[in-house]
Amino acid sequence: MKKTWNLLLTLVMLVQLGTLGAQTPEDDDSMMMLESGETMQEKPVDDIVERRLTYEKRVLPYDNVREADIFWEKRIWRVIDTREKMNLPFAYPDRPFFTILMDAAKSGEITVYSTEDDKFSNPFTPEEVKSIGASRDTIYVTDPETYETTMQVVTNELNPEEIKRYRIKEVWFFDIETSTLQVRILGIAPMIDNKDDNGNFRFEQPLFWVYYPEARKVLAHERVFNFYNDASPMSWEDLFEMRFFSSYIWKESNVYNRRIQDYVSGVDILLESQRIKSEIFNFEHDLWSY
Repeated sequence: MKKTWNLLLTLVMLVQLGTLGAQTPEDDDSMMMLESGETMQEKPVDDIVERRLTYEKRVLPYDNVREADIFWEKRIWRVIDTREKMNLPFAYPDRPFFTILMDAAKSGEITVYSTEDDKFSNPFTPEEVKSIGASRDTIYVTDPETYETTMQVVTNELNPEEIKRYRIKEVWFFDIETSTLQVRILGIAPMIDNKDDNGNFRFEQPLFWVYYPEARKVLAHERVFNFYNDASPMSWEDLFEMRFFSSYIWKESNVYNRRIQDYVSGVDILLESQRIKSEIFNFEHDLWSY
């Protein structure tokens, strides 16, 4: 009798545990309740875990540098070509770098400036931001029922694949307080080819300027492809701060305010770019005695 009673008690406990363990659609974290009352399963995570480190990252502020501590300074303009192997993440098909800048500009997270100068003098209005790179065409549409032809104006958005190069404005300076040579990026400008009506290349021009110190917070929350480890999260802010890109010098500050291509041509442009780069390195090297 005692064994029978224990058996019944065990069965009751198993039933209760099964009832408590039964999960309803409302309790399932992987289910979503729609307005109609129906349930829909959430989109599965395309990874082992949900990656949130990049989105929760905080941007470290720059060190406070006094004007009196800047012993030496040189302004440099660089060009980043997205067709180089090291710069391929700039044209990453899932989310190109230009798309990140445009989305942030349209949402008001960053301010973009006119290309009249590179001193961030004239900010674009929201209406001007929406029309950046867009072109309007006139097409004729025929009504399939009445066969009447009407003229319509369509707006073509700029294709991110057309952005092949970016211009970088930066300042190299020597801080006597820390005795270090440092660099600060000031601005980024996407470049686009200007072509004639026949599609022939005329010249290259910047679309707008982005003030990099303001854009750091946005870029710190955008992931960039890591060549060496998919599990190591790296943001666009990391890429620029670690100088993880390939570029060449297009211009240095000079009394004539001229570009390198204004006084040399051909392969001499790259040689002059390398000379300026070496000059900056040698300046720091010559400050020390061994």
